[in-house]
Amino acid sequence: MHKSRLAALVIDSQVDDIEVANQFWENALGLMCISSTEDWSNKYAHLETCNNQPQVLIQKVNHESRVHLDIETDDINAEVARLEKLGAVIAEKFPRWVVMLAPTGHRFCVVNPQRTDFTTAENVNEWP
Repeated sequence: MHKSRLAALVIDSQVDDIEVANQFWENALGLMCISSTEDWSNKYAHLETCNNQPQVLIQKVNHESRVHLDIETDDINAEVARLEKLGAVIAEKFPRWVVMLAPTGHRFCVVNPQRTDFTTAENVNEWP
C-alpha cells in the first residue's frame, strides 16, 4: 500500500530572470512570493498558500511556459506503476522525481512528499 495526493501546481516560466515571473504571479494571484534562499534561488520560488491547499511553485525553465501538476507520494515507483495502469507513460526519470505524460498529453511529475502534513493529513489517498 502507498499514498499520494496533489502536491502542487507548478508554473513553468521561460524567462531570463525568474523575478519577472515571481512578481507577475504574486500580484496576479494576491499571494506573497517566497524566493528560495538555496543555491537554486534563481530558478525556484513559491507562493504562500494555506497548509491545506496545494503549493503553487514557480520555476524557471528552458522549454515553453506551461503549468504542470506535481503528485506527491511515499513510494514513487508504486505511484508511477499505478499511473501507468491508468494509461500514463514515463517521459523522463530523475533521481528524485519522474516526469510522466497523461493519456491526454498533459505533463505531470511524481515526487516525494512535499507538504509537511503528508503523513498526517486526511486528504491523502491510500492505494493498494
